This record gives sequence, structure tokens and C-alpha cells, in this order.
Amino acid sequence: MSNLEKLREVMKKENINYYIIPSSDSHQSEYVADYFKGREFISGFTGSSGTLLVGLDKAYLWTDGRYFIQAAKELLGTGIELMKMAIPGYPSLEEWIKDNVKEDKVLGFDGRVVSVKQYEIYKAIANNNKFKIVMDKDLLEEVWLNRPQLPKYKIFNHDEAFCGKSTKEKLEEVRKNMINKEADSFILSSLDDIAWLYNIRGNDILFNPVALSYAIITRNEANLYIDLDKLTEEVKTKLNSQGVNIFNYNEIEEHVRTIKGTVLLDKNKLNAKVFSAISKEVRVIDELNYTTKLKAIKNETEIASMEKSQVRDGVAMVRFMKWLKENVGKEKISEISAAKKLTSIRAEGENYKGDSFNTIAAYKEHAAMMHYSATEKTDYELKEEGMFLVDSGAQYLDGTTDITRTFILGEITEEERRDFTLVLKSHIGLASAKFLKGTTGMNLDILARGPLWKYGIDYKCGTGHGIGFFLNVHEGPQSIRPTGEAAATVLEAGMVITNEPGVYKEGKYGIRTENTLIVEKYMASEESGEFYKFRTISYCPIDLDGLELNLLTFEEKEWLNNYHKTVFEKLSPYLREDEVEFLKKATREV
Repeated sequence: MSNLEKLREVMKKENINYYIIPSSDSHQSEYVADYFKGREFISGFTGSSGTLLVGLDKAYLWTDGRYFIQAAKELLGTGIELMKMAIPGYPSLEEWIKDNVKEDKVLGFDGRVVSVKQYEIYKAIANNNKFKIVMDKDLLEEVWLNRPQLPKYKIFNHDEAFCGKSTKEKLEEVRKNMINKEADSFILSSLDDIAWLYNIRGNDILFNPVALSYAIITRNEANLYIDLDKLTEEVKTKLNSQGVNIFNYNEIEEHVRTIKGTVLLDKNKLNAKVFSAISKEVRVIDELNYTTKLKAIKNETEIASMEKSQVRDGVAMVRFMKWLKENVGKEKISEISAAKKLTSIRAEGENYKGDSFNTIAAYKEHAAMMHYSATEKTDYELKEEGMFLVDSGAQYLDGTTDITRTFILGEITEEERRDFTLVLKSHIGLASAKFLKGTTGMNLDILARGPLWKYGIDYKCGTGHGIGFFLNVHEGPQSIRPTGEAAATVLEAGMVITNEPGVYKEGKYGIRTENTLIVEKYMASEESGEFYKFRTISYCPIDLDGLELNLLTFEEKEWLNNYHKTVFEKLSPYLREDEVEFLKKATREV
């Protein structure tokens, strides 16, 4: 009996007609510990984003454009139908529920892994359609017999020499906002916010240095809720010295029940189960966690630290590029072995703490799957032909990196060369932007897509995402994409964001060029106001072997030459003589 069939047997026993399994954990994290990978366990779909809805007869999985190709392959033969998000002809999950879950039926889910915002959407549909919601049953407990345990890794302090502000200072900023909002309490459940606020880091989620935890901040107290076994004496001493009280992870609901007055929280981040413990008499202010905005705007110490980690990362990328170019076709190199090689090179760098996500090393048509992950069955051997996309990053004590390069390994077609050049044009279009204060990522997205749209090409994902500081590689609230709440966030000086347009042609190839940008002040005038610009802080050559130079304007060539000049100046002091010669050729003027 398949896992899907086993779940249906439990659903029948519990009188549940439809059961929802999202991708998130109790903290609405994008990436989760193995304990929370129930959607993957039931469906077989391994992507990071998706929601499974299981009925007694049919099942459906919703995911976004990054995973359409991958999901179609992984769901083959499971009986689960792929629902492509934001594509005409496919209803959204909410639309499907509205049209199909009718009177007297029961919709179930584990309220710990569903946000308050999402629960309220389901509740509104249930009230209208007159069906029942059950959110206190984790049916996976009966189906997943060898379910992984919740992680118990030790946490550690993040030195203020890197992050620039003490927990006391951050708490003062949080409390000022609470006073302005006339709030008595602030419930915080997003793991990266808590790690940032309390200057702690952990290992509970692969690639994300966070720990499963909650926080409640009042005008006079700051509480941390965490598995006590994760604490060292050093961490406890530091937290206590900063005015932080420590409680067991499971005490959060008990303490939430005691909250009075007015509470600040983010319904997109807090789970429905914890929210249900709040007294009906408490006034709730729902808004983006203030800590999310505070940590998105990097301070001077963080920016200086990030610069150092980016240079170190660039050195690793150049060494990898040199090794790849000089050895492909001469020794056996595969997608998996190339990814391992890059990790080993990075690991030699100072302050390295691991990769920031699972490296996407995708050769030829595999690169058309935006988040492809090689397995022993799919692992391609690299040849002296075609293109090899490598999207990777690292966690350093002084920063988080994320960079993509598409390497030319030999002969490529005219179509591939054109598209490689169009991606660069798109990348330059965004990187060169000068924009008025108050501009959002939604306003700027067209600068990256425009060159591709002229050729009838688009990519079904965002153009850029925020990056944490020795935290999650995907960080809000800022984003560059055509639609969505994050894309409506105003870009502010000190924010860090990626620039990663691409071309993805199923069965043929994928191309992406990604750098990290920092928002800086550009100029101001009495008539027009203040303007911002981007400064690129990723340093690695863009493979000149893939360019059709006739497609580049004079200004675009100038941008490329200036960028490569900066790359050479930043990295050459840290390279050996043979590496400097390689870099000199890779950054030659065009």
C-alpha cells in the first residue's frame, strides 16, 4: 500500500474528506527540517514549495513555475494531479476548495503548519460552503512510522563583531515600535527573525543556520522558547546578560494564553494552532514582523562583513571556474562531483560554515529545471560541449552568498549563444537601474524581463530575492517580481537583493546569470527628490565564451568591462600567479 493510500485509510477512520499538507513547518519556513517533510513523504515531490490536497478519491499538488518540469516527473504514476500555480486553466487551491468542498464535508490539516492568514481563508470558504474544518489532527503521525525526530542541534552565539548590534540594542528598536503601535506584547515565530534578534544561530534546518523557537517580547521582558537541550552555558549566559528569559519550546501556547491588552503579530508567519490560544479579549494588530524590516536593512558593520565574505566567495568561484574549464573532457566530471568540488573549495575559506542551499549543478537540458538537484540516477557526465549552470552559495560567519554562472564547456548553438547574451542584457538592465526613493521591486522587474520579452521569452519565477546575513538565503520582505506582496515592498538603502534573470527551454537548456546587489543612495535634487542605485557585490567572471557581442550595446559592453575590471581588482590579490593569469583572460575587455 502506498503512503497516499495509507493516508486515505486514516482519513476514513477520522471522517475527514479532504486533507491538506503544505510544505511549511510550525514557523512557516521555506525550507524545513526532515520531520516536517510530510508533503514529500506522501507525494514523492521533493521541491521546496508546494501544497498537497488529498481527497478520498483524487489528490492534487499545487506548485510554482520553478518546479513544473520536476513535479511532472516526480508525480508520474502516483495518481496525484499537478496544478500549475498562476497558469491560466488551473484553479488556485482556494478556488478548488470553494468549487469542490461542499456542505457537510470535512477539511482537515495540522494547524501547526498552516499560517493564521491561510487558515482564515479556509475558514471563510468553510463558512460560505457550510463545511467543517478540523485543524487539530496530524494524520501523518499514524502513517509515517519512521518519521524523523525534531532536531536537537546545539545553538551558538553570533558575534557582534560581525553583526554590529547587540540583542539589547535590537530589543530597544523593537520596543520603540511596540510603543508607537500601543502594543503590550509581540509574538515572533519566524526562525530567521528570532535568530537575528537574539544573535543566535543553529543547525536545525539544512543550509539555514536557525533553531526551532518562538519569542514573546513585552515592554519589560524578552522570552525565548526553545528545546533546552540545545543550549550551552555560554549561550545561556549571553542571552541572560542581554535580558532574555529562556523557556521550553512547548511552553509557548501556555504563555500565549496569558497575554492581555494588545498584541503585535504577523498572520503570515504565526501558525493557526498558537494563534488559537490567544484570548478573544486581546486586541490583535496584524502586520509584517518589525524585525523582518529591521534585519533587511543591513547596518554598516554587516555591509562591511558581507563585502569580505563576497570577495572570499568570489575567489572560490574563480578557482572552481579555472578547474572546470581546464579539466572538463580530461577527467571524469559529473554534476554531482562538480558540486562537491565547489563545496570543497569554498570550505577552505575563512569563516565558512557550510553551503547556503543545495547546489544546483545542471548540465544541458537539466538546467531547464530551475531547481534541479542531481541524483545518482540523473547525474550527467560533463563533456566539452554545451552549457553547465551552477547556482550555489555559502554560509560564512560574516555573510551569506548566492551566485549563479552558466559556463560554456565547448560548442554551443546560435540559439544558445543568443539566449546567453539576452540573459546578460537582462541582468545589466536591472543592475544599471537608477530609481526614485519609494520604488518597489514590482516597478523594476520589467528592466530584467524587457530584453527577453522582445524575443517572446519569459521566465516563470521572480527576478530577485533578499538575502540574509549569515541567515536564510531567501529573505524578505523585499523581492523583484511582477506581482505579489513582497514585490510591493519599497526598496531601501542597505537592502540586499539578487539579480537573476534566466531562459529555460524544456528538453534543451537553461541559462541564468545571478549576482547579489546592495541598494545605495545615488543622488538627490530639490525638484525630484532622492534617488537610489544598485551596487553589485558578487565577484566572478561572466563567461565571455557564450556571448554574441553584436547583440550588446556600447553601454552594455561598458558595463561588462567595468564589472570585470572590478572583479579582477577585488580578487587578484588573493589568487596564485596561475589563477591571476586565468582571471586576466576571463575578465578581458570586449
